[in-house]
Amino acid sequence: MNRFPLKIAGIAVALTMASSAFAGDQYVDPTGYAVSGYDVVAYFDLAQNPVGTAQPQAVPGDKDITSTYNGATFAFSSEENKAKFDANPDAYLPQYDGHCAYGVAKGGKVPGNPHLWRILDGKLYLNITENVVGFWEEDIPGNLQLSEANWVDIEDDPASDRAIPQFESPAPVN
Repeated sequence: MNRFPLKIAGIAVALTMASSAFAGDQYVDPTGYAVSGYDVVAYFDLAQNPVGTAQPQAVPGDKDITSTYNGATFAFSSEENKAKFDANPDAYLPQYDGHCAYGVAKGGKVPGNPHLWRILDGKLYLNITENVVGFWEEDIPGNLQLSEANWVDIEDDPASDRAIPQFESPAPVN
């Protein structure tokens, strides 16, 4: 069921305007890991569901397979994924330092939930709650334009220190 129609051409325009969106403090939740200990490289191997439907669950990282980047520890499910990240971290980092894409569109930094994700134009975006995903998906191109414009002003603000609502993040496996 696709409740939110998209104008694909509009997404391409909005993403073309997107800049590198990950230079401030990375959001780290109480696990002590970026993206709650989930493998950021693994997202790019998951089948992405259509807008308006839930995405597959994120892949947990392994506490013994980690890299530090942008002041945060990232966990990976395999040595191969760690090597991919280490070779080109910018290709895998969640946008807005792991903060909610819709929150940035509204002008603030709030946590990004690793299970509420979407990849657009090769970039990983997270959102905070299922309700927020609905708002974001109603106008992805417009919200990305707002996010990119707002990010310039809030990027240097401290990372969110809030917990992700209704989310229990297990520490990375093993």
